[in-house]
Amino acid sequence: MASSTTFLVLMALLALLAGQVIASDPSPLQDFCVADKDSHVNVNGFVCKDPKDVKADDFFHAANLDMPRDTTSKIGSNVTLINVMRIPGLNTLGISLARIDYAPLGENPPHTHPRATEILTVLEGTLYVGFVTSNQANRENKLFTKMLNKGDVFVFPEGLIHFQFNPSPHKPAVAIAALSSQNPGVITIANAVFGSNPPIADDVLAKAFQVEKKTVDWLQAQFWADNHN
Repeated sequence: MASSTTFLVLMALLALLAGQVIASDPSPLQDFCVADKDSHVNVNGFVCKDPKDVKADDFFHAANLDMPRDTTSKIGSNVTLINVMRIPGLNTLGISLARIDYAPLGENPPHTHPRATEILTVLEGTLYVGFVTSNQANRENKLFTKMLNKGDVFVFPEGLIHFQFNPSPHKPAVAIAALSSQNPGVITIANAVFGSNPPIADDVLAKAFQVEKKTVDWLQAQFWADNHN
């Protein structure tokens, strides 16, 4: 009897853990939960607006995603993210999207989305894309890359460092990305490491990157552009 009880408890724990492993945003338990951004209650996401007050505009945003974006930044790209902050009706639905514009030789620099897998579709131009695996047992971080053309699709697994680069010196490129979170977040590696506020101690970064402190100081003095809007 005791062994049967133990077995059932273990199975329940495994089921719970499996659910946590595959989960990203929580699954909705109702038709919708439009974000009430005026609420002062803190939850993991947003409090639901009263369904009686929900309107069609809560699921709409005039994003003008058919229009080219300004790509004159230092890195030559512009990310227009449509998430729960733009469309309150995305709350609890576990999805968002972005239009990404690339200047000739522009890039979306190495970054991660801590809460989302990304699937990217090239609409115009050519992109060199890739992602790097987490630390492996053989001390290897494997790089997967692909050259994408118009209409091609590529997936970046959740949380892994990835990038996109337009190799053409003459033609811009455009892509649409779908992400498996209402608010996927982004960590641009160079910005986070060398542009944090306050700065990470140069002793720490010099040892981590195995360079002289003056190199770290120079990097920290740069203007690290944010290509998201």
